[in-house]
This record gives sequence, structure tokens and C-alpha cells, in this order.
Amino acid sequence: MHSLLPVLWQLALQASRLAAHATLLRTAAMLCALALGGCASLPHSVPRAASTAPVDVAWTALAGIAAAATPEAARGLTGVRLLPDGGEAFAARLALIRRAELSLDVQYYLIASDRTGLQFLAALSEAAARGVRVRALVDDLNATGQDALFAGLARQAGFELRLFNPLPARRGGFVARFALSLHEFSRINRRMHSKVLIADNSFAILGGRNIADEYFDRSGSAGFIDMDLLVSGPVVPALSASFDAFWNSAHAYPVASLAAEAAPLPRAAAAATTNEPVQATGDDIEAEFAAGQVTRHFAPASVLADGIAQIEATAPDRPDSMVMSAHLGLLRSARSSALVATPYFVPSPGGLAALHEARARDVRLVVMTNSLSTTDEPLAHFGYARYRTGLLRIGVALHELMASGESKGRGDAEAGTWPRSLGRLHAKLLVVDERWVSIGSMNMDRRSARCNSETALLVDSPALAAEVGHFLARGRLAGSYRLRLADDGKRIEWLEGGAALRREPQPAVRPRVGPRLASFLVSEDWL
Repeated sequence: MHSLLPVLWQLALQASRLAAHATLLRTAAMLCALALGGCASLPHSVPRAASTAPVDVAWTALAGIAAAATPEAARGLTGVRLLPDGGEAFAARLALIRRAELSLDVQYYLIASDRTGLQFLAALSEAAARGVRVRALVDDLNATGQDALFAGLARQAGFELRLFNPLPARRGGFVARFALSLHEFSRINRRMHSKVLIADNSFAILGGRNIADEYFDRSGSAGFIDMDLLVSGPVVPALSASFDAFWNSAHAYPVASLAAEAAPLPRAAAAATTNEPVQATGDDIEAEFAAGQVTRHFAPASVLADGIAQIEATAPDRPDSMVMSAHLGLLRSARSSALVATPYFVPSPGGLAALHEARARDVRLVVMTNSLSTTDEPLAHFGYARYRTGLLRIGVALHELMASGESKGRGDAEAGTWPRSLGRLHAKLLVVDERWVSIGSMNMDRRSARCNSETALLVDSPALAAEVGHFLARGRLAGSYRLRLADDGKRIEWLEGGAALRREPQPAVRPRVGPRLASFLVSEDWL
């Protein structure tokens, strides 16, 4: 999910259907909402109790597991475990929540009210009931219809929930809320895009996954291919410090200050899923936690986290965010290879310069992103498509994920761990010189560079780089098109095995003219 793009796409589709009577009515309603937008406003002088992550955590079980499973030679290094499998990634979150004794800090762009979201929230509620302090910080953009649910959770002793940078309009659907808030567009265009869970300031999970069915292979036919890291060691307090800064900022509103009413967590739905077994491939991470021996790589690592200033910066000529600048610096340091995986790839001028500089040094550059047939954001894809020819000309290897069923003659063993359902790439990572690995929430696009706050972890680990590279290499071989220029040097061809497609692979439901046209009208800073 990509911030404001669903709204922009819907508005573009509206504009392309003005001949339809029903759309005329919807457009008229939208215009009325815009005219009334100035009436919506946020509450003033909202009390916020400041709090910080606990420091004295050595006595907790999780701190004990982190220490016991760390070799003496790795003291002072960061423990890192790759979580490419959705089932294992969710099981790891539940394992941390269920073992927390002191604190749980949860920072997410999206927590859905679906099966996964309710199970996640129920586990947090159970943790608060046994005395764990729970602080949940959720970006407000996609929290439509969740005020009462979140307010009900926040009434529980020990459970605090704040909405970040909220839209002033609280009622109606997604598009209506957005339209009624457009008078504050420069503010609401800034979103907290991080995805972090911290347990007892001892273990943390960060990466690309929001909390919803489609991020954990639980949605049936339309899942995301994503990646997280389970981490321990010195980076965890650094992640806590970043969380504290956002939690205690004036942009984080206690949900009770926004919600008109409160509703209990749907206990029937939560109870039906709380004890539901989580299907995971590979090692059973729950069993590892139970045994007190969690497998990890140990390596030097550092947290890359945008601060509150990124949300508050509004100048048109503002520089790229700290996280984006760090990634471009890493690209510029490449000496032999760089692998980029990102669902949305709309390079900034600085990004293009870094790519050109790397190719001038004969660095092998590989970019994996979604094709038009797999993207959930056609606007972003059309923005990226403008750059494909130029990138191919300088020798960047472009791979676009193909929809399930498009690959011919590939076996399950060759496909490895890639989902067999319709997979959309959502992982955000960078691997440089088969040594440096960055995994987090940042897409390689203008929105992540200019409008969102992001979090990532930079790890110096050839072992982790090899594991990431192996996972993505399987996907490139079995599940993506390789792009090349045709003989005329202008047209693009999509290669699958020995076959060359001369027309861009289309999704099952083709986007209308609206999104393609809107991609030329909407600023690339929003794509």
C-alpha cells in the first residue's frame, strides 16, 4: 500500500468516467465535500503523557534469550534473522508479544481490522491484561472506520494507542475523509511509513510488512512478497529511541481525543484467531524461542531512521530524507555490485545520478520491481516506466515480477519460497558488494524520499547478503521478466525464458486511461 496513491487513482478513475450518471453523482458529492472541508479540524491542547522505553530490562526472559543465544565473540554485535516467509514473520511477532513482560512498542503504517489485524491486536490486549505496558502508534491515513475499535483498546489499563498525523475528518469512507481534509493537504501528505515492533527493549522486528492478511500469505489469491528482520543487540535501544521521538511528538494524538465513541475488540473474531496455528515454512521460530536458542547472524549494524523533522519539512526544495540519502550514499560506495528490490521505483535526480555514477565504475546494477501486471499502484508504475529506456541504455538490469500463472515450465522446486498465489513485490532492500544489506520500510521512490518518514537497518554481513541474494535470485529466475531494448534501441521487450514479449504484460483488469494520464499530472514527489 502506497500512502495517498489509492486516493489519487480513484480520483483519476472518476475523471475518466464523467459520462456515467452514477459517477456524476459521486463527483458532485466529492465537490460538496471539498467545499465543506474547512469545517473539519483537529482538537487543540490535547494532553499527552510523555513516556520512554524501559532501560532496566536485563531481568526479562527475552533479554535472557538474546544474551544466552549470543556467542561470546559476538558480544556488542547485532543479531539478525531474515524473515522472508510470511507465516514465520507473523509467528515471530506473536512469539515476542506472548513473551513480553515489561513493554511492547508497536509502530505501524497500517494495522487492518482483518483476521491478521484482529489476532495481532488481541495478542497485544492479552499482553496488557497481564501487566505489560503496550504503546501502539498507528499512522492515521488508512485507519478509516477504526476509531471506535482503537479507542476501545485504549480504555484497557496498560494499553495506550495514538494515531499519527491524523486527518481532521473522522467520518465517512477513505475518499470522503481525504476530501474533507484537503484543506490541510500539505500536512496530511506527510506520513509515518515505518513498521517496527519492539519487545522488552530486547528484540525487535522491522521491515516492509504492515499488519494485514496480504502481508503474511493469509489472503488467498493476492499476497505480497515481503521481508522483515528479527533483531537483537545494540540496535534495539536505537529503534526504541526513534519510537519514543514519534510517540512523544505533537503529531501523535491519543485516540480518545479523536474518537467520538469506543467499541470493544470483537471478542468472537479475536478468540477465533488468537490461538489459531500460524503456518510457517522452514524452522519453527516459536520452538526456538521456547528453547531459548534463536538462530541469527551476528554482525555490525546501524539503524537508519527519519526523525520528526521529515514530517514537518514542507519546503519545495527540501533535501531527500536521511534514510534515502543513506541509501544513495551506499549506492555511491558500490565497487562491484548493487541489487535493489522495491515495489515502487521512481528515481529522484539524486538517485539517477547515483545509478549513472555506479555504472560509470562498471558496477553491476540489478533492480527488481513490480510489472504492470503485479503492481497495486499503476500510478507509481507509469511514473517508473518513463525511466526504463534510459536505465537499460546505461546497462542497468531491470527485472519485473510476473503474475502467478504467467511463468511457463517452471517447477515448484525452482520457484523456491516464492508464493504460488498472485505475488506483488513489497520487500524494500538494497544489497551492495555482496556485503552490505539494508532492509526496511523505504521504497526507492520520490514519496519515500520527500514525504514519508522511514526506518531501515543497515547490516555489514556477507552471510546475510548471500541469504537475501539467494532468495531474490530464485525469484528472478522463476518469477520475473528480464527487460531489454529491442534492436531499434527504443522499444522494450520482456523476456521470459527464450520468449520475448513486445507488448507490456497487462494485469487481468487493465487500468483505464485515468491512472496513466494522472501519472503525468501528479507530481513525482507523490509517486
